Amino acid sequence: MMLLFVTDEVGALVFDPGHSSLRVGYAGEDSPKFDVPSWVAVLEDQETNEKKYFIDTVALHVPRKGCEVVNYMKEGMIEDWDTFEKVLDYSYEKCIKSEAQYHPVLFSEATWNVRGKRERLCELLFEKYQVPAFFLVKSAVLAAFANGRSTGLVLDSGATHTSAIPVHDGYVLQHAIVKSPLGGDFLLNQANNFLKESGVDIVPSYMVADKYVVKECGRPKWTKKNNLPEVTPSWHNYMKREVVRDFQQTLMHCSEAPYDEDTIMSIPTEPYEFPTGYNDVRT
Repeated sequence: MMLLFVTDEVGALVFDPGHSSLRVGYAGEDSPKFDVPSWVAVLEDQETNEKKYFIDTVALHVPRKGCEVVNYMKEGMIEDWDTFEKVLDYSYEKCIKSEAQYHPVLFSEATWNVRGKRERLCELLFEKYQVPAFFLVKSAVLAAFANGRSTGLVLDSGATHTSAIPVHDGYVLQHAIVKSPLGGDFLLNQANNFLKESGVDIVPSYMVADKYVVKECGRPKWTKKNNLPEVTPSWHNYMKREVVRDFQQTLMHCSEAPYDEDTIMSIPTEPYEFPTGYNDVRT
């Protein structure tokens, strides 16, 4: 990929796409400025076949009739280019708020990314966005450099997979990559199954109009909102996953010791309230 030399006065942008979100920020800073979900709501007009995209958390969480939720990533690589292009447009217009041609761009990519997708991304950035410089680098190499090393073993656990990637002198040893399909989504599914087995009714917050506690039994009750649009299963399931994801990120943690009965009993319990007002105590 082409790399052009630019002055320090121009802020280079860093894009780090993933299955969960697209991280956007400025080079040289410790953390991204923006975290845009990779999930996008798409509403297609049946008469004109034109699509309307709802990007980022606020727009994505609004219930709309016939709105489908899609993810432009698959196996760590960009799959839906039309949706991805809309997210890039949003990143420049709403996040960066600057013209693309003024900022050099660094993009991270999955170690197993294929040549065709790399060329298409390069073509998109140079021809549509007219960026002055573009550099595409593997995420494992970036992780090693971020820790001040050019050689090391990079363990990467994301939403859809976990991988062990050896890096030597800034180059990935492709033949030695070990990849597992277990990642954050696997833990999310396990948490979802646990809640179902525990009899917890997972209700997204968009359905809840009010919640209260019945004095006679002390149990929470909730009322459903009126005039809700007829949402699609993909959008409804996404909102349910968001409830489980919040439960998972709030309460789940790694144990520093092997699990046994004594260890489990020694972990302090924490309360958690679901959108319906249901309170449960989990470890």
